[in-house]
Amino acid sequence: MAALTFWTGTMDAGKSTLALQTNHNHAARGRAGIIFVSNDRTGTAVLTSRLGLSHTAVEVDDDFDFWTYVVDSLTHGSKVDYLICDEAQFYSPVQVEQLAKIVDELSIDVFCFGILTDFRTRLFPGAARLVELADRTEVLQVQALCWCGQRATHNARTENGVMVTEGEVVVVGDVEEADSPDDPPEVAYEVLCRRHHRQALTAARARATGRLAEPELLPFD
Repeated sequence: MAALTFWTGTMDAGKSTLALQTNHNHAARGRAGIIFVSNDRTGTAVLTSRLGLSHTAVEVDDDFDFWTYVVDSLTHGSKVDYLICDEAQFYSPVQVEQLAKIVDELSIDVFCFGILTDFRTRLFPGAARLVELADRTEVLQVQALCWCGQRATHNARTENGVMVTEGEVVVVGDVEEADSPDDPPEVAYEVLCRRHHRQALTAARARATGRLAEPELLPFD
């Protein structure tokens, strides 16, 4: 039976790499699939991995209709056995419902990859709907790490090197560190453990205050 599967993890946990590997494994067995992406870090209709892998993809914007696209492809003679949907947190709840309909009525496997919460620690609407509808929700076993070495559970956004907790939800950026601490990128992301997200203590701030080299004191204040 076809299934709707949602693979989730923080940024830097290897979701896009797994999406590309999943596509490779199915294609190698003669199955035909379509790759979809939304707001990839490159800003183009390409699914990219930080390991340097990439694959052309169909860009999903706010008006995209998965059901219409897939039915039209089938009507014109294309074979479609599965869908790879990266950055699925950016999909609308309606689009997620379209994916569930494709699984149920067309018997096409749908593999979604995305993060659960935004930089404010709130669920993305698309991710929340996936958790509600998916046949399986899987957490990636590759753990991204906070600068302190603990498991990273939260995604932080920095603007000009300063962590922020307000602003537009969808702003494309990456988790690459700045070439120089004196020249931080305008918008960037960093994965943190819950404690350091609560403290707004990024790696750059910890480095500047010497906390990267010293044990932390208990937060009595």
